[in-house]
Amino acid sequence: MLRDTPERYGTLTKALHWLMALLVGWQLLKLGDRIADGEHWVGQTLVPWHISIGVLLLVLIVLRLIWATSQRQQRPQPEPSMAWAVKAGHGLLYACLLLMPLTGIMVMLGGGYGVNAFGVQLIAEGEERAWAGTLGSIHSPLAWLLTILVIGHIGAALVHHLFLKDETLKRML
Repeated sequence: MLRDTPERYGTLTKALHWLMALLVGWQLLKLGDRIADGEHWVGQTLVPWHISIGVLLLVLIVLRLIWATSQRQQRPQPEPSMAWAVKAGHGLLYACLLLMPLTGIMVMLGGGYGVNAFGVQLIAEGEERAWAGTLGSIHSPLAWLLTILVIGHIGAALVHHLFLKDETLKRML
């Protein structure tokens, strides 16, 4: 079942969710790159893909937003008493997921580096752009906010599954 229903999320929603979860987890390994200046396996093996994965995530979040909008009438709805918290939490997650790659691109443009993803030059190197660097300066704080939101999202899913014993987590599995 490709499309969402009031009981379950569809195959495409689940695939986008779990693929993005994996890629966001990979991206958050960059926070560990600050340990020993990246002179470890994670810093040398996974982190060099950070920009490429970020560009991929930008494409996926745009696709996910379009798909979620098209499915909003038939997707599972939260309990009315918690609807505001669910919508606020998901809204913040979506906003961070969209802003992270955009501010990352601003970091690269601000430094005059250009943007290359998976070996393809998307934006050529050029002059440093102070305005882009300024916008890009929120990239790291957003990464910390995204980390907190992801932990909260996982925590909420586990509370629903382990303590409330409802079907919330099962809808996405």
